[in-house]
Amino acid sequence: MAALAGVARSTASRAINGSHEVSEKARAAVQRAVAELGYVPNHAARALVTSRTDAIALIVPETETRLFSEPYFSDVISGVSMEVAAADMQLLLILVRNEGERRRLTAYLRSHRVDGVILVSVHRDDPLPTLLEELGIPTVLAGRRGENESLSYVAGDNHGGARTAVQHLIGAGRTRIATIAGPLDMEVARTRLAGYRDALVRAGQAPTDDLVQVSDFTEEGGRTAMHALLQRSPDVDAVFCASDVMAAGALQALRSAERRVPEDVALVGFDDSIIARHTTPALTSVRQPVEEIGRAIARLLLDQVAEPKRPRRQLILPTELVVRQSAPGHGTSAAKS
Repeated sequence: MAALAGVARSTASRAINGSHEVSEKARAAVQRAVAELGYVPNHAARALVTSRTDAIALIVPETETRLFSEPYFSDVISGVSMEVAAADMQLLLILVRNEGERRRLTAYLRSHRVDGVILVSVHRDDPLPTLLEELGIPTVLAGRRGENESLSYVAGDNHGGARTAVQHLIGAGRTRIATIAGPLDMEVARTRLAGYRDALVRAGQAPTDDLVQVSDFTEEGGRTAMHALLQRSPDVDAVFCASDVMAAGALQALRSAERRVPEDVALVGFDDSIIARHTTPALTSVRQPVEEIGRAIARLLLDQVAEPKRPRRQLILPTELVVRQSAPGHGTSAAKS
């Protein structure tokens, strides 16, 4: 087949296995040869020769409630699944909800039953990334554990997106801008909080702890956090929430406190999920390309599986602020670091 396509056997193998390190011309030649010869990959034989399983694990260390209530997860999974399916591989979705499940997963990974792992919702103290490095299993993270992440990862521009959101609120004349942050054992939450503070400093406003409430990326958490902010700082006139889900909860709390949005309190979320378009008023939110993040994660992992010694890659994808009724302004502005 390689001879018919006019390419090296290694190039033909990479093209068949879905590697993105193959030129479009070579890929097309291999595809024509495959069609002409009626070639069908023998997955069992390939597994014996290469020790490959043709399976990718997508691990989410969260509960079902969080998984199904947060649109971010479904969009990432959608992007990942499209790329994995195109590579003719199986995608296994694994939830890790407690220590017992973590132990079973550890044993499963040690048996090398998957070719690679995608880890979504990364917590600072999660031992899984370190275990995967020790086992030598190709791994790509959705997000990162910290600034000095050693594994490959793909993330949205969390710092730039948060900063742009708060700059928008400052530009609208808001002077008491609070934030509802996510759990600080997650780098995504710490980075969005840093972006919030950066915007205030750039505008000559000193960030204060009384305007920061840490929550948990859930709707109930957003509602509780908003009540706490109003009790502590009743003069708050704007809130940046680190997720749309928490913003939806904050909106309910503001309504119950008879605070009008946006007249009394402007509100901005993060993700620009379906939630943002279905609140009343519609939610101004930072859009990150979540499905493309999923696709990019899968592409990086498939390349790593095909060529385990290739350098690890770390991608930050751009975000933009989508302005709606909850924090009106003048159109849409890109968020850049």
